[in-house]
Amino acid sequence: MTQWQPDSWRQLPILQQPIYENKQQLEDAEKRLAKYPPLVFAAETRELFRQLGEVAKGKGFLLQGGDCAESFDEFNAPKIRDTFKVILQMAIVLTFAGRCPVTKVARMAGQYAKPRSDNFETINGVSLPSYRGDIINSFEFTDASRQPNPERMIEAYHRSAATLNLLRAFAQGGLADLHQVNGWNMAFVENNPLKERYQDVAKRIQDALSFMEVIGINAANHRELHETSLFTSHEALLLNYEQALTRNDTLTGKWYNCSAHMLWIGERTRQLDHAHVEFFRGIHNPIGVKVGPSMQEDELIRLIDALNPQNEAGRLTLITRMGANNLGDKLPSLLRRVKQEGRQVVWSSDPMHGNTVKASSGYKTRNFDDILREIQHFFQAHQAEGTHAGGIHLEMTGQHVTECVGGAYGIGEADLGQCYQTQCDPRLNADQVLELAFLVADYLKKDI
Repeated sequence: MTQWQPDSWRQLPILQQPIYENKQQLEDAEKRLAKYPPLVFAAETRELFRQLGEVAKGKGFLLQGGDCAESFDEFNAPKIRDTFKVILQMAIVLTFAGRCPVTKVARMAGQYAKPRSDNFETINGVSLPSYRGDIINSFEFTDASRQPNPERMIEAYHRSAATLNLLRAFAQGGLADLHQVNGWNMAFVENNPLKERYQDVAKRIQDALSFMEVIGINAANHRELHETSLFTSHEALLLNYEQALTRNDTLTGKWYNCSAHMLWIGERTRQLDHAHVEFFRGIHNPIGVKVGPSMQEDELIRLIDALNPQNEAGRLTLITRMGANNLGDKLPSLLRRVKQEGRQVVWSSDPMHGNTVKASSGYKTRNFDDILREIQHFFQAHQAEGTHAGGIHLEMTGQHVTECVGGAYGIGEADLGQCYQTQCDPRLNADQVLELAFLVADYLKKDI
C-alpha cells in the first residue's frame, strides 16, 4: 500500500458523500475545524484499545449503543442523561451475569451523519436531496434545508463537545454510582409486566452490593463503585470532518482521529479500494466495520488484513448485521475462517439493521422478537464454533419512544404513532433495551 497521510483518501473513489456547491465555504470550514481542540484524547483512545483487546481474547464484553442519528433539535441535557443512564443499567446487568468487564461505548457526541439508500427523496411528486444527518443537511423537506451546508460541521463539533463534557461529568460526578444504577434497575423490574423473570438478577445484584457495604467496601473508599468509564463512537462517514479532527499524537507520533474514541465503517462504504478503508487504515483508534449477509470469506480476510495488518487484539471489531433469518446460515463460515486464519478481532452483533420493516401504517419499525432472535443465533453460532460472542451494538434511546414493536409492554403497529421521534431508523426505547439486557444476560451465563 502507498504511504498513508490524513488526506490520502481524497485520491480514491468515495460513496455516500454530499455534494457541496460552495467549495470555498467547505474548505474554510475544514480549516477552522483543523485548528479546534480535539474532542477526545489519544490516551483515552488507547485505554479503549486495551479494553477491546481483552474482549478479543474472550475476557470482556462490548456494549455499544445510542441514537441512530443524533439531532441538533433534540440536543438537550435530559436526553443525554437518559441515554447515559440506560447504558449504565444495561452494563450492570451484563457485568453481573457475565462475570466479566463490560466496555461501554456510546453512539453519542458525533453520530450526526447517516448513509442513505437513495440520493433523492420524493414526496407528493417533489424530489429533493435525501436527509444525510444534521452534520450535512436538515430533516425539514424544503429545498433550502436539504442542501448540504459545510457550516453544519462546525455546529456538530460544538454540540459533540458539549455532549462529551456532560457525559464526563455524569461518569465522574456520582450519577454512575452502582447503588444508584441498580436502584433504577429494581424500579424497572418492579414495574415490568414480566418482573418475575428479572427479579432474581436484580435482587442478587442488590444483595452483592449490600454485602460489600457490610464489609466496608463502599463508594467512599473504592471509586470504582462511584465512577465509570464511557467511550464515544460514531460512523465516520463524512471524511472531510474526520480528517479535520485527525491529529498526530506527540507522545507516540501516531495519527488519531480525535472526533471519537472509536469509529466504524458502514456496510455501504467498506470497499477495499475506496476512500473509507484508506482513511481508516492510517488512524490508530479502535475501529469497527459492519459485516452484512453478502460478505464472503476471502473478502473478509482481505478487509481484516487491510485494516489490522499487525493483527493487534482490540484494533478491529466486526459488527455483524445480517438479519434474524440470515445470520444462522451466514455467520458460522465467517467465524470458522477468521479463527482458522488466526485473526484477532472482536465479534459484535448489530441486530437492528437487518430487521427493519415497514408497518402497514407506513412507519419503519423493527420487531423486538426478531432483534432478540438474531442475538440468540449470534451466541449460538459462536458457541458452536468455539469463538467469543464479544458484544452487542444497538440503536436505542433512554426515552420512552414507540418506534420498535414488541417487548413486554406489547407495543403494536397501531401504537407507533404515539411517540415516533427518530429522524432516521427506529430505536429500542428505555424499557425495551433493559428487557433485552436481562435476556442477553441469560446467554452470557451460558457463554462463560
